[in-house]
Amino acid sequence: MNYKHTFLIALAIGFVSLGCGQNSGKTGDKLSGTTAVSGSAADSSTTSTVIDTNAYNQKIKDLANGDTSGYWPVKKQPYPLPGAILPFKRIVAYYGNLYSKRMGILGEYPPNEMLSRLKQEVNHWEKADPKTPVQPALHYIAVVAQGDGGKDGKYRFRMPEKQIDSVLKIAKKVDAIVFLDIQVALSDIRTELPLLEKYLKMPQVHLGIDPEFSMKSGAKPGTRIGTYDAADINYCSDFLVKLVRENNLPPKVFTVHRFTKKMVTNSQNIKLHPEVQLVMHMDGWGEPELKKGTYRHWIHPEPVQFTGFKLFYKNDIKKAPHRMMTPEELLKLKPQPIYIQYQ
Repeated sequence: MNYKHTFLIALAIGFVSLGCGQNSGKTGDKLSGTTAVSGSAADSSTTSTVIDTNAYNQKIKDLANGDTSGYWPVKKQPYPLPGAILPFKRIVAYYGNLYSKRMGILGEYPPNEMLSRLKQEVNHWEKADPKTPVQPALHYIAVVAQGDGGKDGKYRFRMPEKQIDSVLKIAKKVDAIVFLDIQVALSDIRTELPLLEKYLKMPQVHLGIDPEFSMKSGAKPGTRIGTYDAADINYCSDFLVKLVRENNLPPKVFTVHRFTKKMVTNSQNIKLHPEVQLVMHMDGWGEPELKKGTYRHWIHPEPVQFTGFKLFYKNDIKKAPHRMMTPEELLKLKPQPIYIQYQ
C-alpha cells in the first residue's frame, strides 16, 4: 500500500512529500473485551480504589466498538491513577507551530479565531458522541525537524520558552490541555525530552513524539521516514512516570505518531503504567478509504493501549471525494480513536 505523507520541515519553509508504506505482517498480543488488569507499576489494591473501575472497564469495552479480532480492548493494562483523562473524555486537539502557517491549524490563524474553530470541532464531537465529554487540546511542535543542520548539525530547532509560554496562555482561555511534540531529527529523544521537564511538571502539559523525524540512519529529515523502538517509547514513559510520582500529578497522556509499520518497532515490548496513558496515533493523510486502510494496517493489529486519528484540513481533500472524514465516520472504526488531532 502506498501512502503519501507530509513532511513538515521547520521554520515555515514548507514541506516535501515522500511515498511510503507496506503490508503489515505482524499482530499484537491477544486482547480481552471485559477486564482491565492492574499492572506491576503500582499496587492494584491502590489503583483500583481511586477510580471507578467498572466505568473504566465499560468504557474501554465501548471503545473496542464490537471488534471481534480479539485485539481490542487491550487486556493487560493498568488502571490509571486519579485524574486520568482517558478513556472518560475524548481529546480533540489542534496541531501546529506559532512560527508557521503551513505546519498546522494551530499557527495558521490568530489565537482567538483558531480557538473558535477548535470549539466548533469540539461541539461536533460532542453531538456525534454525547456519552463522551470532550477535552480540548493544543498540540504544539516544541522541537521541530528542519532542513538546515544548524550549529550542531542535528537538523532540529528547539522552540524558545516564550513561544511555549504563549501556547500555555492561549490554551488557558478555553481550559485546553497542551501537548509538547518532539521531532528529534539527528538528535535523540534522551537528549531532547529532559529539556522540557519544567513544562511536563505542569499538570495540564502532556507529551507527543514523532518517529517520522527520528533519523537514526543519519539521513536528513524529510528524505525518508524515521523510526522509534519500544525502548525509546519506554524511556519516555519512564521519564513521565518519575515526574508524575515526584510531583503528585495526574496521569500524563503520551501520543506516538504512526503511519507505517517500521515507524514503531517491537511494539509488543511497550510497557504500560498507571501514571501514563499511551496513544498510538494514526498520522497519515489522504482520502477516507486510504486513511481507514492505514488505521487498519498499522494501528489495529498492534494494540498498545489507546488510539488516535489525525485529520488534515488541506491534504485530506486533495483527491476524490475531496472531503475530510467526519466524527460520525471515525466513530465506526474498530477501535474508536479517543484522541483526535486536526492539522
